[in-house]
Amino acid sequence: MAPSGSRNIKRNCQRVLYWIPVLFIWLIVAWSYYAYVVQLCIATVENMAEKIVYLLAYHVLFIMFVWAYWQTIFTKPLNPLKEFHLSHSDKELLEREDRGESQQEILRRLAKDLPIYTRTTSGAIRYCDRCYVVKPDRCHHCSVCDKCILKMDHHCPWVNNCVGFSNYKFFMLFLTYSLLYCLFVTATDLQYFIQFWTNGLPDTQAKFHIMFLFFAASMFSVSLASLFAYHCWLVCKNRSTLEVFRAPAFRHGTDKNGFSLGVSKNFRQVFGDEKKYWLLPVFTSLGDGCSFPTCLMNPDPEQPASPSGNAAIKSDGETHLFPAKPLRESQSRLLSNGLSWAESEGTGNKDCQGESDTICFNIWQGISQTQP
Repeated sequence: MAPSGSRNIKRNCQRVLYWIPVLFIWLIVAWSYYAYVVQLCIATVENMAEKIVYLLAYHVLFIMFVWAYWQTIFTKPLNPLKEFHLSHSDKELLEREDRGESQQEILRRLAKDLPIYTRTTSGAIRYCDRCYVVKPDRCHHCSVCDKCILKMDHHCPWVNNCVGFSNYKFFMLFLTYSLLYCLFVTATDLQYFIQFWTNGLPDTQAKFHIMFLFFAASMFSVSLASLFAYHCWLVCKNRSTLEVFRAPAFRHGTDKNGFSLGVSKNFRQVFGDEKKYWLLPVFTSLGDGCSFPTCLMNPDPEQPASPSGNAAIKSDGETHLFPAKPLRESQSRLLSNGLSWAESEGTGNKDCQGESDTICFNIWQGISQTQP
């Protein structure tokens, strides 16, 4: 009992410590609100029209920034669906097997009807022995949350949450509005910062707040700009941070562009089809987080599809069969605007490399056979 109690105390202490970075950000935001609204706009800006414009624009950005940040923090990361979890009997069967090959045979049997295609770098079924789940594509185990997270990007200490399928759009909007917020504060504060710096304005209580506000906003702008640009690149390439460091492995080998469908479709996979919701922190991402369409390169024109419906792809001199998996209903939305992934959209398919016969298509055949 004592070791268990000490572990619980340690875990609770860690949970409290994890909120320190978030508390720090909220304190900075609260102080910046006071410094900008009270000390700059109300106490320093004399022109009434300028004051009104500043306050209106500031509050729009402030509300959107806080809304997106709140959604990123408190949106619970999604875990694999029940069908990916091992039953009690399967767990016992797996634990009784000592040999890795025997365990893989069991996992292959369990995974044959699941919509998964990625493998480990050695070609094995991706399995989490802590959560007892066959990992869906792009799913990873977070050591901080101690859970498997769908389409995990990274665990962010500044939001004390995993950034993944359920909140990646919110995280992108958080970066967008926080960057705009800092740039707006820096731009509107600049002239008064210069006046205080050159003693053009009398020394008042506002001097410290205005000068420090400029330094803080400008420094945050630089760091946020680099992070925002990096994640924009990830969205355009349809990659996660983890996939940049380790490319997803398919049955034909690793492929860093395996999930890229072209810039337009990559963007819509995160932000959805309805443009009116793109800038709002509401969930509109396409799919269910467990299955993803992919882009397969260089199909062998001389190799027909197998009688069972499998698509045959030739890569590095070998022919690989890709099992036909039913496409989930949530993924078929991404296909609704075209008959195939071979859509000629100019730059839209730059990630699908090869000659004119390169075809982008979903690895799971039978779109009409949707799963519940």
